Amino acid sequence: MSIVDDDIISNPTNSETFEEVIEKRFSRRGFVGGLLAAGAITALGGVDSVLAAVPKRTPAGSTANPLLGFQGIPVSELDDLVVPPGYTAEVLIRWGDPVSNGPAFSGDASNSADDQALQWGMHNDGMVYFPLQGSKRGLLVVNSEYTDDVLLFPDGLANWDAAKTRKSLNAHGVNIIEVEDVRGLGRNGRNGNGRGATKGNWQVVRPSRYARRITGLTPIDIAGPAAGDDRLKTSVDTTGRRVLGTLNNCAMGFTPWGTYLACEENFNGYFRKTGTQTPLEARYGITAGGFGYLWHTTDSRFDANAEPNEANRFGWVTEIDPFDPDSTPVKRTALGRFKHEGAWVQEARDGRVVVYSGDDEQFEYIYRYVSADRWRKMRARGISPLDEGTLYVAKFNADGTGSWLPLTPENPALSGWSIADILINTRGAADLAGATKMDRPEWIDTFPDSLTAIATLTNNSRRGTGSNPGTDAPNPRAANTYGHIITWRYAKDWTEDTFSWDIFALAGDPAEPTHGSTIVGDKYGSPDGIYVAPSGRLWIQTDVSGSSINPENRTGAYQGFGNNQMLAADPNTGETRRFLVGPNVCEVTGVFVTPDERTMFVGIQHPGEAPSGRNDPANPKRYSSWPDGPSGGRPRSSLVVITKDDGGVIGS
Repeated sequence: MSIVDDDIISNPTNSETFEEVIEKRFSRRGFVGGLLAAGAITALGGVDSVLAAVPKRTPAGSTANPLLGFQGIPVSELDDLVVPPGYTAEVLIRWGDPVSNGPAFSGDASNSADDQALQWGMHNDGMVYFPLQGSKRGLLVVNSEYTDDVLLFPDGLANWDAAKTRKSLNAHGVNIIEVEDVRGLGRNGRNGNGRGATKGNWQVVRPSRYARRITGLTPIDIAGPAAGDDRLKTSVDTTGRRVLGTLNNCAMGFTPWGTYLACEENFNGYFRKTGTQTPLEARYGITAGGFGYLWHTTDSRFDANAEPNEANRFGWVTEIDPFDPDSTPVKRTALGRFKHEGAWVQEARDGRVVVYSGDDEQFEYIYRYVSADRWRKMRARGISPLDEGTLYVAKFNADGTGSWLPLTPENPALSGWSIADILINTRGAADLAGATKMDRPEWIDTFPDSLTAIATLTNNSRRGTGSNPGTDAPNPRAANTYGHIITWRYAKDWTEDTFSWDIFALAGDPAEPTHGSTIVGDKYGSPDGIYVAPSGRLWIQTDVSGSSINPENRTGAYQGFGNNQMLAADPNTGETRRFLVGPNVCEVTGVFVTPDERTMFVGIQHPGEAPSGRNDPANPKRYSSWPDGPSGGRPRSSLVVITKDDGGVIGS
């Protein structure tokens, strides 16, 4: 996620906190070695060709096929990307590179807004690989979460005008590129003219009929129960059914029918509201300060005083068909409005789809959506499974059980609320329903064979500070500085309203008793991205704030942790090994493998970025010169492709 929003709290309620539940519950933790023994197959979803490409696997962690076969690497403070011996990591595409036909990146960031609309967006994040030809050729759909407008322009924030607003909007959104494995195809791959030439194992196919950018200015439909509500209408869109753009897309999801779900997270920071906030604005953090963006000075959409409803049109999940470049994306309001950290889809055994989302802010909630009927049946009737269903919020009990509380008008706690009320103010509905406050719920994934979900809770620096709720007992940290990872499991199917839950790991340094960490293996803190590969390997990515790891200030709670990293864990034993460390001050975010797991795609976001936006356009390499090196200009977020030198499975 973007590092600019870590300290915001907009939940004023007195709901029971997750840490209070942990104090009563953690003594009975028995997850490791038992809960996931049934194994895991990540459903790669999509059209039939996608599903057919998903491999079956041997039992996770078996003696015959151990999950962790690579040599773990030490922490690193190098301004470089580090992977284990026997692996090669190469930059596939960088901010400003064309996604198909388009202009090249100018090292001084002088590309125009129109150029940026044809180029890879800034600060790539969550991603999905959709196979076209199995593990050899496919589509990569990747979010561009936010922009550092100081680096986006030659003169930074100075002389702000409408053209700069347009370029910043065009650097947001979603990227779709076609990629292929060129090993055995010759150095130029399929592109005889050499435009797709690469020195590595994979290349971006240029031109591609699939490639496109969806930006902050792309027309997007609004569908579902809240579509057309008066609170979604503006002076430009009097229907409340069409919005320009999708913003701050962090994690993601994908559906069994082959579409991509982009998830709007910290949308509130783009809007400015002076004067008294409405209760809805206050609950979602629409303030006079924002995150420093200046869009409101040239585009009245982002001035909440001029267009009070525009902000209500963000905070949704956007569905995109990557196989149809002419299709219009759709915001699915039935999934609720909040700071979506992903929308992970799991097909239930009864044929319905279940969608999990975390609300990434301190003391917010975990949500689940269940479609009204089997997804195949709904689509055959011309109904989106994401438009008709029930939204729930999680309640974790002290005895290790939990329940999903329905966010519907029939819930007595929501008496007098319409379904549109609930979906537009999902946070407020969850407050009244009695959900459990969480420590920044982020990525969620599933282990289908064992009916188990897993989620990261990145951290909560305010836990136990001031008047905020505190915790002790099995977690001795007065503030949840390092975060943790939780799981929950069902008895028979994903659609059940009750579950059992447990802790997978309390993060921190297991060699330092004061951290209270339960990690088995290499230390890490602030878990963010999480991904279950087809083999059952669990991949964990970290998002330690840049203020804790920038080269000028490697002190405090994260001293000795090095740069942000990605680790692999065996979900049965809990053993964890460090697999990748990124360059200075970056976030490692977004990961996906090809169906055969012999290629991995990983995102490196905001290398070198100062958390307070202090990057000087005249000296943009203050903290990093990755990936282009000292003579290459500005640091650039990039998508990296990783292969094993012997051609084997990643992590084996």
